[in-house]
Amino acid sequence: MFSTLARTLRKSGALAHKADIAPVLRALGPVAAGGLKLGDDCAAIPDGDGFLLFAIEGFLPEFVANEPYFAGWSGVMVNASDIAAMGGRAIAVVDAIWSSSQAEALPILSGLADAAAAYGIAIVGGHSNMRAPGSNLSVAILGRAERLLTSFDAQPGDALVAAIDLRGRMHDPHPFWDASTGAPPERLRADLELLPRIAETELAASAKDISNAGIVGTAAMLADCSNVGACIDVRAIPRPDDVLLERWLEVFPSFGFLIACRAGNCDTVIDLFTKRGIAAAAIGTCDASRTLRITDGVAVEMIWDFGDRSLLGAAA
Repeated sequence: MFSTLARTLRKSGALAHKADIAPVLRALGPVAAGGLKLGDDCAAIPDGDGFLLFAIEGFLPEFVANEPYFAGWSGVMVNASDIAAMGGRAIAVVDAIWSSSQAEALPILSGLADAAAAYGIAIVGGHSNMRAPGSNLSVAILGRAERLLTSFDAQPGDALVAAIDLRGRMHDPHPFWDASTGAPPERLRADLELLPRIAETELAASAKDISNAGIVGTAAMLADCSNVGACIDVRAIPRPDDVLLERWLEVFPSFGFLIACRAGNCDTVIDLFTKRGIAAAAIGTCDASRTLRITDGVAVEMIWDFGDRSLLGAAA
């Protein structure tokens, strides 16, 4: 039942993890330098006629231990997605790796190297410790944008466009849709280039990459940061035929973006993705309600009331 689906989303662990960001921002907000906003996909640092973009990802030790190659690959992949989500192009990454031996580190390093080659991003340094108790990995990235896509600039009346590369497979047992490993490198790079193109042609001003919060959780983060509300039609979300909606709504896709654009630009934005074989559709609309709801075309269910409690605590 639709109400059961909504209840599952409200109680999801992924959404709870995003709510854990709020106390972090409360603690760090007073020391944010230069008026930078905390809570976006990357820090955006003014730099001449554009912005330097700076982000970092860390990985759970059990993930690194159980899937070392894929953890290394993901270190580059997810960071590249964060840079693109803000309208930027990646410049370089650094990594910090801990392992108990060189042999244990090798598959992690291989994943990092292969992904860096595929995405065309240089690894320029980092930190290593091969005498640690176990494996850990963190990867930071630097990029640059001429014009930003942010989490803070969606407005009531904006259409919400979801763009997801469905040319992949589930990475069981994880809720991850992998359209990255094994894909042609030139396609990976050209697909990410669509986001800075959207920013630079001013087709949109606000976007987020679809994270481990899933598409509904990502919409919640975008709405919260922008001080708007939104309603998502779950029937319109692009998804593979062989993945149930209940599972798909919690999936983290390797290429997935949520873009808030003026209604008059919606078809143009969708067309940019579909011409490259990426599924894209308008899945909802921003409004002034300060709530996130989902609908199946008949019923409407509340997922989060930002007036009652901010999800991230990052709104302007």
